[in-house]
Amino acid sequence: MSNCFEVTQGAPLPLGSSVQNQGVNFALYAPNASQAFVCLFDKSGHTEILKIAMNINEGGVWSIHIAPLSTGALYGFRVDGEYSPEKGMLFNEHKLLIDPYAKDLFNEFTWSERHYGQMPIGTKSVVNNAIDMPKSKVTAPVAYSNNKPQQSWANTVIYECHVKGATCRHPDIPKALQGTFLGLSHPSFIEHLKSLGVTAIELLPVHAFISEQFLTAKGLQNYWGYNSLNFFTPHKDYLVNDDINEFKQMVSKLHRANIEVILDVVYNHTAEGGNDGPILSLRGLDNLTYYRTIERQPNVYINDTGCGNTLNIDHPKTLQLVLDSLRYWVEVMGVDGFRFDLATILARSNTGFSASHTFLQAIAQDPVLNKVKLISEPWDIGPGGYQLGAFPSPWREWNDQYRDVIKRFWQSEKGIISDVAKRLHGSFDIFEHSNRGPLNSINFITSHDGFTLADLVSYEQKHNQANGENNQDGHSANYSFNCGVEGFTSDPEVMSLRLQQQKNFLLTLLLSKGVPMIAAGSEMAHSQGGNNNAYCQNNRTSWLAWKDSQRNHTLIQFIDDALKIRRGHSAFKHSVFLDDIDERFTVKWFTEQGKKMDETHWHEDTRQFLMYSLLDKQNKHALLIILNASKQPVVCQLPQSPIIAPWTLVLSSVNNASSVIQEDATVNISAQSSWVFSANLEGDDYD
Repeated sequence: MSNCFEVTQGAPLPLGSSVQNQGVNFALYAPNASQAFVCLFDKSGHTEILKIAMNINEGGVWSIHIAPLSTGALYGFRVDGEYSPEKGMLFNEHKLLIDPYAKDLFNEFTWSERHYGQMPIGTKSVVNNAIDMPKSKVTAPVAYSNNKPQQSWANTVIYECHVKGATCRHPDIPKALQGTFLGLSHPSFIEHLKSLGVTAIELLPVHAFISEQFLTAKGLQNYWGYNSLNFFTPHKDYLVNDDINEFKQMVSKLHRANIEVILDVVYNHTAEGGNDGPILSLRGLDNLTYYRTIERQPNVYINDTGCGNTLNIDHPKTLQLVLDSLRYWVEVMGVDGFRFDLATILARSNTGFSASHTFLQAIAQDPVLNKVKLISEPWDIGPGGYQLGAFPSPWREWNDQYRDVIKRFWQSEKGIISDVAKRLHGSFDIFEHSNRGPLNSINFITSHDGFTLADLVSYEQKHNQANGENNQDGHSANYSFNCGVEGFTSDPEVMSLRLQQQKNFLLTLLLSKGVPMIAAGSEMAHSQGGNNNAYCQNNRTSWLAWKDSQRNHTLIQFIDDALKIRRGHSAFKHSVFLDDIDERFTVKWFTEQGKKMDETHWHEDTRQFLMYSLLDKQNKHALLIILNASKQPVVCQLPQSPIIAPWTLVLSSVNNASSVIQEDATVNISAQSSWVFSANLEGDDYD
């Protein structure tokens, strides 16, 4: 069979497979291997038709050029060398490996004992695993050429969603497109996004991923996707015709609607798991290059992720792999930014987290990556793992302190209004010390992880029995409340209070300084039945229902109304924190009597009421925001409007709230309610 091909030395760059000179060049980094092979497969992916030894180059890169060969060719790598698990050496020629630079994969991954290096335990496996492995597929990537929205952070409103869960039950989307990339770009879904006023969707992981074996053994799946198999390939279950270009089609259509695409990316660990995990790709190429191990114990992985392994970003080639992947998704696939799962891991070396870590420096100087949106999840379970506020500009950070304090406030916790005020105005105590501003905070109440917004006000206990872990998984500190009944109820008073509390959360979120993020389903009161860790629920627990009552839910209009107010006041776009000497913007805090708050008011243990005004002196526009988390109504004296125009009610969480302000400017503020008044010399217009 090799006589059919012309085989030459090949080039060490670029890594992976690339179409060159009527053939395909293969390049692979495996510096400690004794020999590397490229293996070609027939069109079915079942039969290995050729195994050719590659040539070693300077720097530990193996290469070979095979002609004639073109796009669509199926291949994998085999790497031979020392197999000594106690030394962290796991070379095994019998294991077919996925090209870490593969842009496309063919056929499915199947769990079997053939993937393991030792079988039985203590004996090197000589079983070929190719039958159970997806094959890498040669592609010829073309750069993304359409215009991008380039939304400023000041205008950004993020909608976090799951590719499948967002549309797989949407009745107006053709069945074949439901739950796919093309489903997200269908006019019906785009219209929904536009009706909310969001400017970016943040997609849960779309890199090729697999379910952990312990889940498949229980008949469950990894639904969220935080278990990467490959950093370049779109997850094939989200394609209609097995065409990776469908992802670019989605991006292009969303861009035309002025909606950006942000990817939730997992570069902290891979699906190869812990010491007892399978050999699928990086582990078989050079285990000690790609994974962090305990010093002087190369057989023991550092597990700062809780998933068995931790990627070794300190190694130049691992760092290159991550950066090459990021650039590919920007330059070829067209995305606008990334949210980095467990981002502290990427900036941690043996001496701990550093804001000047090589990874952060590399992105800062990269002419492609330093122009996209960068969001960190600034915590992990490793040493010094909580780093909120420590990332350098221009990074944005998920602000869990915002999330928890706002939850506690509307839970009617007392004595925290000082903390609430800090979160409402951009968390200056967290970000200002490093010359960052309020727009560095990604504010959110709920996300994919934890209770949904509807469940946050319907359950006080997690109900995760369906996950098969005896309800021991998921967070226990949810700061949730059930409004008097645990779970489903038809009691109209309880249902009314739950809706009002959801509006309270949304109004607070969307009118806080910072960048707001809404979890998909919040706008239609989606419930997961109290499951606060639905990572393995690839079913109706997680999928948005899109019933008529949900598609026309009152929360959709409420979000749109709140975002119109946000867009209409420039203070929310201001990139620096407001202070007493700001020439344009003023913030003032008031008591229930409409008087300025003093130091004693801020330290009242029983206070659950906040009223403050935001004045834009340039545009002569003021907002008055009132938040009453108390279970008792408050008779409130509105402060004098800072401009000539009177206060007008523009939004309230209370149904049928009267817009009439009594002559003496008093308003009855209902228990557990939120209100927004506006004064504008030019007249209020939020359309």
